[in-house]
Formats: sequence, C-alpha cells, structure tokens
Amino acid sequence: MIRLNAHRRIAFVSSYPPRKCGIATFTSDLVENICEASGWTIEPVIVAMQSNTSPLSSDAVSFYIDRDAKSDYMEAADFINAGDFDAVSLQHEFGLFGGPGGSHIARMLRRIRVPVVTTLHTVLEKPLPEYHRSLIDVCDCSDRIVVMNERGFGMLKRIYGVAQSKIELIPHGIPDVPFGQSEQYKRQLGLRDRKVIMTFGLIGPNKGIEVMIRAMPQVVQADPEALYVVVGTTHPEIVKRDGYKYADWLRRLVSELGLNNHVAFYNQFVTKWQLRKFLAATDVYVTPYMHKEQLTSGTLAFAVGSGKAVVSTPYWAAEELLAEGRGLLVPFGDSHKLSAAIAGLLGDGSYLATMQQRAYRYGRKMVWPRVGRRYWDSMQALITSEHSRAAAQAGYSQEPAHAYGRYAVRQVQQPA
Repeated sequence: MIRLNAHRRIAFVSSYPPRKCGIATFTSDLVENICEASGWTIEPVIVAMQSNTSPLSSDAVSFYIDRDAKSDYMEAADFINAGDFDAVSLQHEFGLFGGPGGSHIARMLRRIRVPVVTTLHTVLEKPLPEYHRSLIDVCDCSDRIVVMNERGFGMLKRIYGVAQSKIELIPHGIPDVPFGQSEQYKRQLGLRDRKVIMTFGLIGPNKGIEVMIRAMPQVVQADPEALYVVVGTTHPEIVKRDGYKYADWLRRLVSELGLNNHVAFYNQFVTKWQLRKFLAATDVYVTPYMHKEQLTSGTLAFAVGSGKAVVSTPYWAAEELLAEGRGLLVPFGDSHKLSAAIAGLLGDGSYLATMQQRAYRYGRKMVWPRVGRRYWDSMQALITSEHSRAAAQAGYSQEPAHAYGRYAVRQVQQPA
C-alpha cells in the first residue's frame, strides 16, 4: 500500500564508522543532519561497505556488503526492496566498490525499485574505459546526482553525458564552529606561543607532506615559533600494500633537516571533535597535494569553514574553494613558493585576519544544517513525485507503489 503518513524510511549505502575514512565520516554527518532537517520523521538504515580483509561491526549498521562479493550487492538490493523504503542515498567513490571500475554497485542499483540519490565524491576527467562505463551506469540508475562543485557539474555533462536536469550541486558539509578562539585551543593542546601550520587527513604520498617539510626551514627562518603539525595516520590501503614506509621516510626527512622542534606528527585518526580543536588552534592550514585531479576535499572545506587562512596547491577542489581571496595557491611540488606564501601570512597579521574572515563568511553556506536541509528537500521532492506518479499509474489501487514504472523495468534488465 502507498504510505500516506509523513514518515520516510531511507537506506544509506556507503562506508560507515567505525571504518576510518572521510566518506564514512561524511555519511555519519549526512545521516544526522538529514534526520534533523526532516524533524526526525525519517528512519535511517545503514547499508555499509566493508573489505573482506578488514571486517567491521557496528550496531548502527543493518546490512554489510563485502566489497568484492557480487552476491552481497544483490542481497542488499533485495533487502532494500523488501524493506518498505522510500529512497536510497548512495555515496559513490570508485574504490569503495568491487568489479572493473567499481562496477558491482551498478548491478545493485539496477535491481533497486525505489528512487536513488547518488552523491559523487570523485569525477574523473580522463577515465579509463571501465571507470567511464561504470560511472555512466551509476548515473543511469540514479534518479538524482549530487556533485559538490561547479567543475564536477560541468564534467558530468561534458564527459559522461548526464542531463543537467538530473544533477544538483550541494557543497560538502562542514561543522558549524565559532570564529576565532585560537589562543584558547593552543593552550589546551600545549601549543601556546607557537605559530601553527597544519595538514590533516589520511597520510599517503599524494598528499605532498614532504613538500611542506622541505618548506619549513625557510618558514622557521622567518618565524622561529613556526610549527607544522601533521594530524592523521597512514591510509589503511597504503598500510596493507607498503606498511608505514612513507610515514617513516617523512620522519627521517624531518631529522635530516633539523626540524624536530618544528614538525610534529599526531599519528591518529582523530574524531571530528578532536579535529575541531586542532583547526581552532591553527594559524595557517596547508594542503600541498601533488595532483590536480581531486574534485572534493572534506578537510579543505572544514578548514575554510572554520575561518582558517589556507595555502594550497591548485587541485580542482582548492581552485574553487579558495577563489576570490579566500586562500593562496602555489605550484605543485614547489617548496620555495610554499614557504614564501606561509611566511608572508604569518608575518602580516592584518593580511592573515582578512583571509580568515573571507574564508569563514564563505563557509557559512556549507555548514551541515544547511547542507542537510538541501539534501532532505531534494530527497523529499523526489519521493513525493515518485509516489504521486506511482499512484496515478496504479489508479490509486492498493498495489505496492514500487510495482509500477521504471523500477519494474530496472528489475527485468538486471543481468544474471
């Protein structure tokens, strides 16, 4: 029967805590803020991705999908179809899913009979054929595609042929934190009287941390109280492949450059509350990433929204977030220009404060309550439209709403 009450049941398909990754954290925040935006009238149900080499368990998760087990994807679709759900929210990142180019997830989507809203965390400009085909399939099977910036919007239309009417731009959500309070948190973290430069996130060679370390001698020469704090542990996939070689090499580099009093590693996956403290204590946030092909960055969005002055290489997410004087961009791999930019900010309090204020004002549009409201409004409109269409097709019969329209076709097209 078509349910006419206000309550909705939403399946969230993604990685999820206790898994330690940015998308798991994003999904946890998204669930909380959609629930709040709905007035707590929805029931969120978590369908979580996991690796068979790192099985996880959480009471918050109702169904687990083993990344490489095709049958799990089909069983998850059947779980959703049998569960009287109103919609599915999918967080898409190629590495989360098994199959060529992450193609297993499209098999699941073809089988699902309720509306699907897919958030894309990566859109590739020059994809290999299997990644190109896989993302097109995901978009075809989704009723709405959410991207987080203008570049992603354009790439979806130009490279993947997705209709503009199907795409919605909603920024990456960030916590709503007060402006300032740097000295208070420096005291709490034992960083009093230091000029704090910070990088946060899972550590790997593409993060360019060695470029910032090599920039530190010049920064310290300009400001002897400068301290570079690297917050985060090595990415689990890198640990599986190479162990802690990269992190160990970074520490050796610090010693070789005589920077033991000016570079500190906080080797933990921190909670969002701990991250708030570190960001609040930060003077300059830096993302010296090595490649331009990064469309989203939750850590950069959080830093901008916290009112931090940011120095970054010009990867795609940074180009958009740091435009109009909200931050500084330096060339990839250029330690000299990186040190000059940071030293210039630390040496000019007025310039530093102006950039921080610009960033904070811009960040208000990205705070989670607003982002959660936009997701909920979009999802609710889609659900209402689908229920109305199903009711019209059914002639207001008492048959299940999902037995009509393209969802039945999607079931028939499911490959064996």
